[in-house]
Amino acid sequence: MNALKEEMTSFDIAALTPELNQTIKGTRIDNIYQINPTTLLLKLRQPSAQLIIEAGKRLHLTSYTLEKPEKPPAFCMALRKYLRNAEVKEVRQHEFERIIVIKLSAREGESQLISELFGEGNILLVSPENKILHALAYRRMRDRNILRGEVFQYPPSSGRNPLHLSRQGFSEIKNLGKLEIVRALTKFLSIGGLYSEEILLRAHVEKNIPCEALTEPETGRIFEQLQQLLSTIANGKVKPCIVINEQGEWVDVTSIPLEKYAQFKHKAYSSFNEALDEYYTEMTLKEKVVEVSKEVKQELARQQRVLESQQKALEDSRNKVEQNRKIGDAIYAHFNDLQFLLERIMNEKREGKPWNQIVANIEKENAARLTPAIHFHSLEPQRLILNVTVDDLTFPLSLHRSIQANAANYYEKAKKAQNKLEGVEKALQETQTKIEGLQQKEMKQVRKVAKPLPKRREKLWYEKFRWFHSSDGFLVIGGRDATTNEILIKKYTAPHDIVFHADIMGAPFVVIKTEGKPLIEKTITESAQFAASYSRAWREMMGTVNVYWVSPQQVNKSAPPGQSLRKGSFMIHGRKNYVRNVPLQVAIGVRMEEERPSIVGGPPDAIAKQTKIYVQMIPGKQKSSELAKQIRQLLVKKASKRIQKQILEIPLGEIQQFIPLGKGQIR
Repeated sequence: MNALKEEMTSFDIAALTPELNQTIKGTRIDNIYQINPTTLLLKLRQPSAQLIIEAGKRLHLTSYTLEKPEKPPAFCMALRKYLRNAEVKEVRQHEFERIIVIKLSAREGESQLISELFGEGNILLVSPENKILHALAYRRMRDRNILRGEVFQYPPSSGRNPLHLSRQGFSEIKNLGKLEIVRALTKFLSIGGLYSEEILLRAHVEKNIPCEALTEPETGRIFEQLQQLLSTIANGKVKPCIVINEQGEWVDVTSIPLEKYAQFKHKAYSSFNEALDEYYTEMTLKEKVVEVSKEVKQELARQQRVLESQQKALEDSRNKVEQNRKIGDAIYAHFNDLQFLLERIMNEKREGKPWNQIVANIEKENAARLTPAIHFHSLEPQRLILNVTVDDLTFPLSLHRSIQANAANYYEKAKKAQNKLEGVEKALQETQTKIEGLQQKEMKQVRKVAKPLPKRREKLWYEKFRWFHSSDGFLVIGGRDATTNEILIKKYTAPHDIVFHADIMGAPFVVIKTEGKPLIEKTITESAQFAASYSRAWREMMGTVNVYWVSPQQVNKSAPPGQSLRKGSFMIHGRKNYVRNVPLQVAIGVRMEEERPSIVGGPPDAIAKQTKIYVQMIPGKQKSSELAKQIRQLLVKKASKRIQKQILEIPLGEIQQFIPLGKGQIR
């Protein structure tokens, strides 16, 4: 059984960082979330992506939807202050260590987000002056301090950097004497046991050979295989895969197939990021299952101990009930004999006979098997207790009490034991119910956490614009700002499309993608309302506005002589087709896609054609952040119970993007 991989290796990071740098370099950070005490999620835009960083463990892009806490912790809030809208300039590995540096450009200058993926790990934000602004964990250490305001220092190198190691320098490994070569490699280069074994396998060198016993050819082969591994990764010749053992369990994720795992199955992936994402998502789910199961099992064990104690108490109570009743019955069965024996002892004592003489006389008669002395067992003068044996039962009688009182005392004890027995039986039943409940709880919680995470839906090309699908199925897209206005007209408008614009300054262009199909009047009306609602008329809280439409051939950048057009602005030539007094209204709703609710927005008639779960808005002064919460709650009320929880998990940002110009009110 192979141990499951828990954290990324230096080789993993060397393979990941070039791929990651190519993917997210130039993108901006849209938002930051702290999923748990050690894990950050960076939401990136253009291209849309999510970067997950788990201190001491992993860093990669993730395509899964992760649950975000409603209230972000202080560290997360601090990072948001500095890094929202920051541009990713570079992603690199520090030396050959398990440290990833993300270089960022923000308002304050170029900062660094540093992820330490060794030991307990850490995530640090370092200022342009190389001072620590914030850290996930602050520490004082022998070789450096992680404290706010101090100059950031990398940890001391844990071994030689293999990227800068010469053949002659590598030969110094022989100075490690009797240390086994497999251990020496991990110490000398700090590359971990897995890759130390892999290099030796490829070099055909026994891993247990002492360093001092290495021959020159062996040393040369080890160095050569090390360089080949590094070269393969550096040249991007990766073949990412997840390693699966004989039991079908995932045991590792690697950027290249390893000889160490030659006998195992391999699941190939197109990118190392994807492989890491699948592996660590699966491992995290398994860890949650173990954690949940462990917590419940601890409580189950405690309740089992309580149950065992109660079962013992139950047995004791039953024995006491039975024993005391038997004694009471035995007393009455031999009432006369026992009364005569008790009275005889007390009478002789009153006559002044010493206890030892009384006992001696009775024992003599007992030996002769005379009645009632035959029932005598012993006498405790100090306590005035007579111990008798009747019907194989030996029990004490109080010389202070009559035989009736002694019998009554035993029946009373039996009654008390019976009452206690009933209480113990009730408590035992309650404990058994708790145990059954805990077992069911464990099954439910395990099923809940073991449920695969939903994949994050990949955004379609048109979702970087404003968009909706008309009642007749046409895709309608509009600009969000000057840049997307420019891109929309220049890149995404075909000759047979229709272009709309509200008859007011500060309005986006809106395009119906006709795909050559004849237009229906309903789509024209809805597109006009879309153009009107997302124009400046909404901010000015106008009730209606005129909208016109033209063909793409009437839209160009040819400004009058001596004038120039700003980005996002175009000249309209020729006749305009007007749609008069268009009402400003928007609907935001929920549509099911692949068993997951998705937010849609646009003209009310178009949205009503797609879903019954929607809310209508008109111009107003309520901020989008507050409005989005209100809309989400209203959508939940209109939805079936089956999907209510899923709707509550939809980020408010997905609703806010459909609220025109950041303000409005519920109609």
